[in-house]
Amino acid sequence: MVPDYGGACVDAVVPAILGRRRAAPPWLPEPAVQAAQVVLLVLDGLGWDQLTARADLAPTLTAMAGGPITTVAPSTTATALTSLTTGSAPAAHGVVGYRVRVAGTEVLNILRWRTIRGEDAREIVPPETFQVLEPFAGTKPPVVTRAEFAGSGFTRAHLAGVEFRGWRVTSTMVASVGALLADRAPFVYAYYDGVDKVAHEFGLGSLYDAEVIAADRLVADVIDVLPPGAALVVVADHGQVDVGDGVVALEREVSELTGLLSGEGRFRWLHARPGCRDRLADAARRCHGDQAWVRTREEAEADGWFGGGLAPEIAGRLGDVVLAAREPLAFLDTADTGAIRLRSRHGSLTREEMLVPLLAATA
Repeated sequence: MVPDYGGACVDAVVPAILGRRRAAPPWLPEPAVQAAQVVLLVLDGLGWDQLTARADLAPTLTAMAGGPITTVAPSTTATALTSLTTGSAPAAHGVVGYRVRVAGTEVLNILRWRTIRGEDAREIVPPETFQVLEPFAGTKPPVVTRAEFAGSGFTRAHLAGVEFRGWRVTSTMVASVGALLADRAPFVYAYYDGVDKVAHEFGLGSLYDAEVIAADRLVADVIDVLPPGAALVVVADHGQVDVGDGVVALEREVSELTGLLSGEGRFRWLHARPGCRDRLADAARRCHGDQAWVRTREEAEADGWFGGGLAPEIAGRLGDVVLAAREPLAFLDTADTGAIRLRSRHGSLTREEMLVPLLAATA
């Protein structure tokens, strides 16, 4: 499922909201179109298919107007949130993945803004020059997000210049949104990551269901603080695939031709050893073509995965061949590990990962 860049896609949501009085697109839910004030709440990791499968657990979200739109490629938080805030496709803003190549042979973790060795990279890779597009069309709105994100590399890359309002518990998030609306803020951006965290650690079982219930209550709480004439718009950055223990090592023929790995488990970039690019592409198709969509960087670009042509500097952040998983599995990179074993993942182009909700309601 290729992103609908510029249409019903996360990269067009903020431009549609900011320009709603002039020419609202048909996919922008009606409650948002004439609203005097809009809160845009991102529920990280809540895909459309996961939501509709649990409609009985989420009565508030289910009752809202709207439907599914696509996210971007890769369907990962760093890329999708940057597309959301800048109103641009990945090819334009350059945050083209969760882990990307920088400085030739270094790999940068975008969310942590750290190198593969765990070093703080804010000095060697300045966020403001890595991603130069101004968020929210330069309107500098208040942003209500986790307090610990203040000053992080990724915050500086995709939220530069905003009015930062940190929250530590969800009650203060709701109260902050309410106070900003009472002060007549025309647009408020809010972010909640609980759904994604639970999905990653526990998969899409009973604990995920409990978190969907909690997120639905959060949405209801935000609706309760809307003044007359205001609207809440809910969107997500990606969906989820429960891979469980399905972590696959690269076949030896492929790994021997690969000098570096980047990306993430369901959108794994292979960086070819010198002179081995074509052989690597052939080997990857032969060994993993039944598990993934295998494309060279140029093929993925030509297929519209990134929303346009890649400038040389941005193309250099990617590998030579990508494995975009179509089965419920992830491709192993021993350097891409964390404190927990991820049971649910995202990043690829399946329906479960690509479709996200765009919903709206008024007070």
